[in-house]
Amino acid sequence: MQVITKTDLPLKLFSRGKVRDTYELDDNLLMVASDRLSAFDVVFSQGIPYKGTVLTELSLFWFEHLRGVVKNHLLPLNLPAELRGRPDVLERRSMRVVKAKPLPIECVVRGYVAGSGWKDYQKTGMICGHKLPAGLKQAAQLPQPIFTPSTKATSGHDENIDRVQGEKLVGKDIYDEVEEKTISIYEHAAKHAKSKGIILADTKFEFGIYNDEVILIDEVLTPDSSRYWPVASYKEGISPPSFDKQFVRDYLEKTGWDKKPPAPQLPADIIAKTSEKYIEGYEKVSGRKFVR
Repeated sequence: MQVITKTDLPLKLFSRGKVRDTYELDDNLLMVASDRLSAFDVVFSQGIPYKGTVLTELSLFWFEHLRGVVKNHLLPLNLPAELRGRPDVLERRSMRVVKAKPLPIECVVRGYVAGSGWKDYQKTGMICGHKLPAGLKQAAQLPQPIFTPSTKATSGHDENIDRVQGEKLVGKDIYDEVEEKTISIYEHAAKHAKSKGIILADTKFEFGIYNDEVILIDEVLTPDSSRYWPVASYKEGISPPSFDKQFVRDYLEKTGWDKKPPAPQLPADIIAKTSEKYIEGYEKVSGRKFVR
């Protein structure tokens, strides 16, 4: 299959992110998920087979599953005639969405002690300012999910922010609303994932304003934005195996790369195994067979 690392559609480009290319389509937006890989905020020249398709199809699954929990930006695809001859780029990797005004914060929710949260906890006994019980081990479940928002950096790393900083960026009412929505979505998604033998350790959402309402936008609960662990191999005290790009991150940590551009070339077996991780995660979470 063709690996898509860049798109070039006959539409006005709205934005090009680390993974998605977004175009203007009438008064709406067309989001196209490429197969680009971003790790440690660096975009790699090599793509991961099927990655963009997994991201899109899993987002579509979750938007449908969460329909009664939160409003989202999704519209029927309805592509214009001039785009229908581009199945290589558009089929199974594109979403038509309303043009909402994105909020300037990433809405992160953590249910377990993992990643940067584990490093934070080891140093301070807290995660992003949330005081936690003493003696928690790596990968331990938190007493309840915590909301740990961050800035949305256009380049470099996002930075964690506290409630005071978040309220300055979006206002108290909206901050309270997205905190409530973030926790609620996480709890619904984690319950579904657990029923499929998967732990949703943490994830991040983006919200926007559309018609004076806060709605869920961008991707949702994909392996790029979430940490998924298999229940069968989970135990406290270790970093559990995961269905996301943690696999390639772990490989990169052993290479001595300084995590600055340019990104190193990935071996073919690492690319293939990363692709399989994404596909396996999709199949387990959705309960559907991925069509290659």
